Amino acid sequence: MNAEVSTISRARLGINVNGGARHSALPTMPPGPRMPSALQAVGWTWRSLPFMERCQRRYGDVFTLRVRHGGTWVLVCDPRDVKSVFTAAPERLGVGEANTLLGPVLGPRSVMLLEEPQHMTRRKLMLPQFHGRRMESYGGMMAEVARRAVAQWPTDRPFELWPRMQAITLESVMRVVFGPEQTDCTRRLGELLRELTDRMNAPRRLTLLALLGPRSMVGDPEFRAVMDLVEAVALEEVRKRRAEGLDPAREDIVSMLAHAHYEDGSPMTAQDLRDELITLLLDGPTSTSLAWVFERLLRHPDKLERLREEVRRGEEDSYLDAVVKETLRLCPPVPIVVRKLLEPMQLGGYTVPAGAMVAPCIHLVHRREDVYLHPRRFMPERWLDSPAGTYTWIPFGGGVRRCLAASFALLEMKRVVAAVLEEVEMEAVQARSEQVTKSAISYSPGRRGLVRIVGRRRDGVGPAKPAGYGRERAAAA
Repeated sequence: MNAEVSTISRARLGINVNGGARHSALPTMPPGPRMPSALQAVGWTWRSLPFMERCQRRYGDVFTLRVRHGGTWVLVCDPRDVKSVFTAAPERLGVGEANTLLGPVLGPRSVMLLEEPQHMTRRKLMLPQFHGRRMESYGGMMAEVARRAVAQWPTDRPFELWPRMQAITLESVMRVVFGPEQTDCTRRLGELLRELTDRMNAPRRLTLLALLGPRSMVGDPEFRAVMDLVEAVALEEVRKRRAEGLDPAREDIVSMLAHAHYEDGSPMTAQDLRDELITLLLDGPTSTSLAWVFERLLRHPDKLERLREEVRRGEEDSYLDAVVKETLRLCPPVPIVVRKLLEPMQLGGYTVPAGAMVAPCIHLVHRREDVYLHPRRFMPERWLDSPAGTYTWIPFGGGVRRCLAASFALLEMKRVVAAVLEEVEMEAVQARSEQVTKSAISYSPGRRGLVRIVGRRRDGVGPAKPAGYGRERAAAA
């Protein structure tokens, strides 16, 4: 199906179904729930996906949420409105004030939160690390890290896949950032990052975020103590690299940043370095997406077997690519991207005023019936003959602020999935699909990807496969 909005949707939005322009003489703000902002914050924190789906059913493809500590958000679900946001001139949109919950963690100098033109300057500095020859060199390392980790997974009991994937993605990104050689400093940093992630994902943390907003992290002495240690250890490694001098043989990110200079010749400040390193190292979304890949595959044995056969042949990765794309469509790491309007913007027939937050809704765009056939089904085959739409498949956002490490994340997902399939056979502990649970960083499987290993690689000829495996796992998703 194409990406055009259906006639019914177009009429509901006040669009001339014969091709005329959307009228603009409508109320300034779109409708939305009238409950107090504190209650909307609770709904957003604990049940954000069904909350947004109910709002879309009631109010249409553009609606307003008022979330305590988050501000006034205008969510857009029409691909044309998504395009309007992603292609708007940089001077029309802000990002820092629109993502206040990220500030206490990433810091104001993170590439994710910098305003223009500083954002583009920093982005150009970072981009070479995630493209071209550098990217090609990462694939083998990712597979090696995954195989070594899988060898330590238990075979005699169920275990949660998400934390195991976190360990793989953390080691991979640590190698990219700091280089392949581990030091006492980087080992300590890895331990601290795991502790920091656990603290951020604690259910208590989500409750405090809903009630207190960013203050819940800034004012938490335990969180601040761990974050201070992470910052100190990361910057100590930077100081070591600067003291050692520039080594052309070192291609890791921290060496690049330690000796990088802006166009005026000035080096990156300690705050610049701190914020960029934290942004790179807190890699929660990729591990969550990896857990979702297997959560979906293990409940669709036919698709799992098709992918396993492709990996076994090793000739191409078209179906693997389709599986990754479909997982990111159904289970995007985050459900919205938020920008602050610095000028009024026409969206869905409304003139949204400057100062409001606009949020292309990834979750709802990815489930549009006028874009995707059977949008709630796991159907990797849909991607074999159809490319991803620029404004209809947006797990990494879009426009000039599209996720800097999107290519890295896609490569990592494919290499890790292939390595796991080569090493082990797994089954889901429960046939019923796992529900979505919100964490501080992303949206994870409700049982954290509960699986059991039922076979391992034998004599280098592929994993053992018990007779009849998979037949009993064919329950509907």
